[in-house]
Parts: sequence; structure tokens; C-alpha cells
Amino acid sequence: MRQLVLPLALFALLMALFLWGMNNVDATTQSEQLKIAERAVTRAVVKCYALEGQYPPSVAYLRENYGLSVDESKYIVHFDFFWGNIMPQIFVFPRNQGFDLSHT
Repeated sequence: MRQLVLPLALFALLMALFLWGMNNVDATTQSEQLKIAERAVTRAVVKCYALEGQYPPSVAYLRENYGLSVDESKYIVHFDFFWGNIMPQIFVFPRNQGFDLSHT
């Protein structure tokens, strides 16, 4: 019995470290994907401004005219448009955080 305690404890420690590492990688990946989604929306907004001389009125406009694609099952895009020559505020939230903002 005593001979099994050390190997089992070592195995349990290694499994715990492995699971902790996997959780860390998953959190980092989700954070990077969120940043990529935010950058995609921002790039589309800037491209619209460069080509049309005014900022787009909505995310739907960007989807229709600039091919913006954000995974709506994962993210909520909040787009606060004020005026055509003022850059809109753009927020992208992970859907699993419980935010209840609608797409505009």
C-alpha cells in the first residue's frame, strides 16, 4: 500500500497541473478571439470611413456592404453610432458573460 501512495500522489499532481494548464490556454484563446472580433469590426468601420467619407450607421450596414462577419453565437456587438463624422463606440462582449445587449 505504501508503495502506491507516492506514485498516485505524483500522478494526481501531474493531472492537476495539466488541467490547470489547459484551462489557462483556453482562457487565453478566448481572450484572443474576442480581440480579433473587436479588430474586425473596427477595421470595417475605418474602411467604410475611408471609402465613403462617413462612419457606418450600424453593424448590419457593415455586414451588407463590407462583408463583416462576427460569430453571433459567441459574441454580442454593441455599436453606438452618434454622427457620420464621429467614430462610433464599438464594444464586443462574449455571449457567455450574460450581457443582454442587442445587435444594432
